[in-house]
Amino acid sequence: MSIGKTSRARNHAASPDQTHAEPAIDRKWYAVFTVPQNEKSVIRHLELREVESFLPTYETVHVWKNRQRMRITLPLFPSYLFVHIEPRERVKVLQAPGVLQIVGNGRTSIPLSDAEIEFLRSGLCGKQVEPYHDLVVGQKVCIRNGPLAGLKGVIVQQNNSLRFVLSLEMINQHASVEVEAQSLELIAE
Repeated sequence: MSIGKTSRARNHAASPDQTHAEPAIDRKWYAVFTVPQNEKSVIRHLELREVESFLPTYETVHVWKNRQRMRITLPLFPSYLFVHIEPRERVKVLQAPGVLQIVGNGRTSIPLSDAEIEFLRSGLCGKQVEPYHDLVVGQKVCIRNGPLAGLKGVIVQQNNSLRFVLSLEMINQHASVEVEAQSLELIAE
């Protein structure tokens, strides 16, 4: 998996008249819904606005009509990317070309958990990650140990290997990664 594009906001010294600025601790991760196939363009526009953003990607082989194979990088969650912002920075994000909305309940944007974003940014322990579009069925589990400890998801079987499926319920998207069975713990329902 390619971790995708990440940009960092620059820290500017506060001027004397900004004594009541919100502390950086108020920054949270939010999902942003974009115009289809414009995720990379939106990332560039957010960089220009000094907004920290993250686009998880994966690599796949595409076979063209002339049977030529080419390795391409695609967004893990088509039409979605993630921004790390304070509430007052919403306008910067919403004004970027290609942004349709920050995902929420209609009135307010709803932040994602830091664990979900860290899971996506971690490189997934060197495992191959790919989108998972099928219905998520099976036993609910929690990862017991390692850098992904505490993440909850569902187990599925694919090509004789166990896969852990992380569901980002807010944007109704899923990603799967291969895990070892001894790293998982069943969750009582």
